[in-house]
Amino acid sequence: MGKTVISAKQIKKAFKDLQVLKGVDITIDESEIISIVGASGAGKTTLLQILGTLDKPDYTDETELIINDKSIKDLGDKTLAKFRNENIGFIFQFHQLLPEFTALENVCIPAFINKTPKIEAEKRAKELLEYLGLGDRINHKPNSMSGGEQQRVAVARALINQPNIIFADEPSGNLDSESAEQLHQLFFKLRDKFKQTFVIVTHNQELANMADRKLTMVDGKIVD
Repeated sequence: MGKTVISAKQIKKAFKDLQVLKGVDITIDESEIISIVGASGAGKTTLLQILGTLDKPDYTDETELIINDKSIKDLGDKTLAKFRNENIGFIFQFHQLLPEFTALENVCIPAFINKTPKIEAEKRAKELLEYLGLGDRINHKPNSMSGGEQQRVAVARALINQPNIIFADEPSGNLDSESAEQLHQLFFKLRDKFKQTFVIVTHNQELANMADRKLTMVDGKIVD
């Protein structure tokens, strides 16, 4: 594998008296596809949100989170938001597309936040949508698309800023088996084409087993 893109040590997180993460250590390499499995409540989504910088761990002296050679601990909120926008893409179970916007407009949002010129952003968004088989749906709004199509729009949105790490939380949780299968194959195609790293939390055993590494979480820790 390539170089290390995520190095996390002693990631802990408590919500009031509930210790959700109990000192997770994880290293992830470039172009690796990692699946994280475990029962509900094991801490998978919390870990994903911390690794994706959407949430902060409870920092101790031992805690370390380094993404793309940058220590996240030292970044202020504004710098962190910019870093996240440029380096990380997210795909969620619920597509979280804005209903009043077309597929093209939804995909362009992270690029606009990154101050990419409109012409450039739209060109890349169209290329991505075509690559994902949605060339004829560019001007459709989410409510006139199937669940699988909406999820592929969400994938294009996650890819628009060319992040090298994609975090996916139950990405096929709402899809029928055929759409889920297509989405899973797509992750591997994207990795091969763009060399991206994928970290996927899933209950879908088939997807979990396809990954380069499957990590199981039990009670706030990775057990294998």
